[in-house]
Amino acid sequence: MSQEIGVIGSPEFTTGFRLAGVRKFADVPADEKDEQLDDAVEEMLNDDDIGIVVMHDDDLSHLSRGVRQDAETSVEPVMVTLGGGTGSGGLREQIKRAIGIDLMDED
Repeated sequence: MSQEIGVIGSPEFTTGFRLAGVRKFADVPADEKDEQLDDAVEEMLNDDDIGIVVMHDDDLSHLSRGVRQDAETSVEPVMVTLGGGTGSGGLREQIKRAIGIDLMDED
């Protein structure tokens, strides 16, 4: 069974993904993030059709402690954050968590 990509964020953030063909998304306007972001993330994490959830790194600060922990430790679907200060170290950890091995390990 193939799984889909889900995208959560402001309409400006999700538009590019929607144009690329992503069908599962949650638009959460900037002024409503504190009220709606937790519900959007929980819904995506509980959707069996989604294998990867993408959101902006800055939006993690709007999540409640419990939802943020669930998102950061989720293996299926895996949470991938873009933007902000994640850099290659953050991406490395996300890939390691998703597949279980460190592809960049030189040993």
